[in-house]
Amino acid sequence: MPDNPTDLPLSPVMVALMDELAQTMFCAKDLAGRYVAVNRVFVMRTSARSRRDVLGRTAADLFVPQLAERYAQQDAEVLRTGRPLRNELELIRRLGGTPGWFLTSKLPVHDDAGRLCGIVSVSQDLHESDADDATMDSMARLVAAVEERLTEPLAAADLAVLAGCSVDVLDRRVRRVFSLTPRQLVLRARVDRATALLTGGDLPLADVAAAAGFYDQPSFTRTFARLTGETPASYRRRARARSRWDARTPAAAAPTSRRGRAPGR
Repeated sequence: MPDNPTDLPLSPVMVALMDELAQTMFCAKDLAGRYVAVNRVFVMRTSARSRRDVLGRTAADLFVPQLAERYAQQDAEVLRTGRPLRNELELIRRLGGTPGWFLTSKLPVHDDAGRLCGIVSVSQDLHESDADDATMDSMARLVAAVEERLTEPLAAADLAVLAGCSVDVLDRRVRRVFSLTPRQLVLRARVDRATALLTGGDLPLADVAAAAGFYDQPSFTRTFARLTGETPASYRRRARARSRWDARTPAAAAPTSRRGRAPGR
């Protein structure tokens, strides 16, 4: 196991800079999938208490099995092809923690001789950013319209009409406000609708898929698993188990941080 990040050809300045990020997870892994460098945001999204508890461990040690398996698949694809993974939309959470939408990118790392020796990854927490009034008004109309029309096919041209702008302007505005493409914005809305239905009711999965705007149950299951790391059925079981636990121990649902930080953020 590498003893420190310099065992991979990473700039110490770059690694230190990653620790200054407030809303972006950063990590570096060796070929065995062991973490050799992480920032503070990454630690806060795991089940570990400190950076020391993370280094030398793998995703399987730190995340729920579904997430760990997805990370391993992503890593294997990057290492196999040598091609970066860019802007992968995914829902990340830790055990007992609140979920959050992230955009993840992974790049292969090579040594001076050109040999593949690891991976670096960043996952950006998606928050709405400040924008001018016209942009925010346009995006507010778009989000409301998408929520109302999730069961309809929504092409870029349709979204532009809903937002009252051209397709090019739509793309720029959605990227500026949400750090997403228009397609990713719709996809996130559909998965959010599905998670609410899975958590709060007993609808059959086929009905959840239809209500959230997916073509059919198989496509819903594939997309949901890709974005959240678990199947809809597994997500529902986990949500129900969590709900039963909270019902037995009400205090467990209360924030424990004096600063009021949400668990897992």
